[in-house]
Amino acid sequence: MALIEVRDLKKEYDDGTKALRGVSFDVEDGEFVAIMGPSGSGKSTMLHLLGLLDPMSGGVYKLEGKNVNEFSDYEIAKIRNKKFGFVFQMFNLLPTVSVFENVKLPLFYSDVKRSEWDKIVTDTIEKVGLTHRKDAMTMHLSGGEKQRVAIARALINNPQVIFADEPTGNLDSKSGESIINILQKLNDNEKHTIILITHETGTARHAKRIINILDGEIASDKIIPVSERLLAGGNHTIK
Repeated sequence: MALIEVRDLKKEYDDGTKALRGVSFDVEDGEFVAIMGPSGSGKSTMLHLLGLLDPMSGGVYKLEGKNVNEFSDYEIAKIRNKKFGFVFQMFNLLPTVSVFENVKLPLFYSDVKRSEWDKIVTDTIEKVGLTHRKDAMTMHLSGGEKQRVAIARALINNPQVIFADEPTGNLDSKSGESIINILQKLNDNEKHTIILITHETGTARHAKRIINILDGEIASDKIIPVSERLLAGGNHTIK
């Protein structure tokens, strides 16, 4: 049984725009999947549906074999807090709050004991290499540092799936490479399932599989051989 099963998924907005026209695919637990496509192709809409941030217009979406349409609002909120982590292009951080407090925020909505919070936050910040900046206000961080904070916040509840929507879109190439390497290592070393939205071919080639979306439909879906992947720690293709 796949972690995520999507069959004939559709999304139509109130203005009549058909963002997704019936897509079908599976995502296995532990995969690193890049969903690629040009602006307006439907790739971000896909993330919002898979992340239970937006309702679908038609089709079937099963999470661990369960139809998401049967989940209550409470169950959906719990899944988004505990099972899913989100990283967005615009960071979505509180600018006048420290790195530590930004990363801690999701714990307020969790079942984790308060006595454990500080250690969990400290350990998570260490994973993204920001221990030296943990007390800094996020408004004083570089773009790459802000995205590291966003990843740490997404990781804080040890989610099964990390959704990353254009996480390098506002970064220079060096910072963007660093962010993608972090996501790749989280997949390779800690087995988080990663679903990455991007329009950049170089970014997508860090993934193990690329789904191309065009005009709301799947144009291609292929596994990337290790020999063609851009592996963490280098900008070159392994030959």
